[in-house]
Amino acid sequence: MKKLYSMLVATIVGGVLMSSADAVRAAEGTFKVSEFTFATPEGWKKEQPKSSMRKAQLSAPGKDGAKDAEVTFFYFGPSSGGGVQANVSRWFGQFKDRKNEKAEEKTVGGVKVTYVTTDGTFMSGPPFGGPKTPVPNSSLLGAIVEGKNGSVFVKMTGPSATVKGSDAGFRGMIEGALK
Repeated sequence: MKKLYSMLVATIVGGVLMSSADAVRAAEGTFKVSEFTFATPEGWKKEQPKSSMRKAQLSAPGKDGAKDAEVTFFYFGPSSGGGVQANVSRWFGQFKDRKNEKAEEKTVGGVKVTYVTTDGTFMSGPPFGGPKTPVPNSSLLGAIVEGKNGSVFVKMTGPSATVKGSDAGFRGMIEGALK
């Protein structure tokens, strides 16, 4: 009887009915930043944040020999971290010879998200001063999630092929946390 019961146990995660084993695996791949719980996209890896300013960090895998992209999560509390436009401008400013700049707003589950994209030469290095290393053929895909407790800033940078190939996983991760 006990075995039958454990086989019948199911859990609803993100609106999807899952077996208890699948639910445990899903929970292990989740992490919280402010009031949002994000699920790590399949094939992506959680990493130790490289800075105390980062609340979480992931690696999105490159395909066909391309390097991985870095995905970072920042949260500075209510009314902190600067406004949406200031961050969009700062993110664009981290690229030289940039093209295809785009910032678009979307509302998901009552939460406003601003997606940011651009391509060019990423000037890798500390965001506020310090030496920068030019990384050509790079792209940015960012999201500013305006939560009740302050904004969460999520930024993916890396080789253009990797970032563009990870677009659906990135947006799914962001929007899944808002539903």
